[in-house]
Amino acid sequence: MAVLTAFGVALARLLPRDGTGRRAIVGQLTIVSLLTYVAVILFATSLEAGTPLAFPDRGMDPTTDGPLAAAMALAHGPIAHLWIAMFFLGFARAAQRFTAAASSVVPRWTVRGSIVVGVINLLAIPSLYFGMDATHFYAVNGWGADALVGLITLVWVGFTGLGIHRAGKKRARMLT
Repeated sequence: MAVLTAFGVALARLLPRDGTGRRAIVGQLTIVSLLTYVAVILFATSLEAGTPLAFPDRGMDPTTDGPLAAAMALAHGPIAHLWIAMFFLGFARAAQRFTAAASSVVPRWTVRGSIVVGVINLLAIPSLYFGMDATHFYAVNGWGADALVGLITLVWVGFTGLGIHRAGKKRARMLT
């Protein structure tokens, strides 16, 4: 989460500004969404770690047992999916809105992929209606809606960072 926070702060410096020099609302929403996602994940992780700390001798599974398991599952699942979808869709919109700046800051494939990953996260939000049985693919704590979508999300953040880095190198070569 520390790396995502650093990524968000660095990305805020790259997102284009409007004619007045201010960050556009969609750019601000993008960064706030990413940082809120980080806070939600840290909170959910603290709930998950809290169960074995509170009940050290019971051998409880913090993802399914204990008083905070459902809250942790909701925070890791649908709530986190909403915030990260807002990040990716906001990022794509901010980059598309300023096409001249977007071509120099991020490659077009990064924008398209961010839309796809944002929509995948939106599709994972209704998992909260499918219960807490982790053996069901689309359950709130199942490997499909939670683990697989989370993996896709974090891998795509890495690809986005790589795309921004490569675009920066290309831009630097063009200036020299």
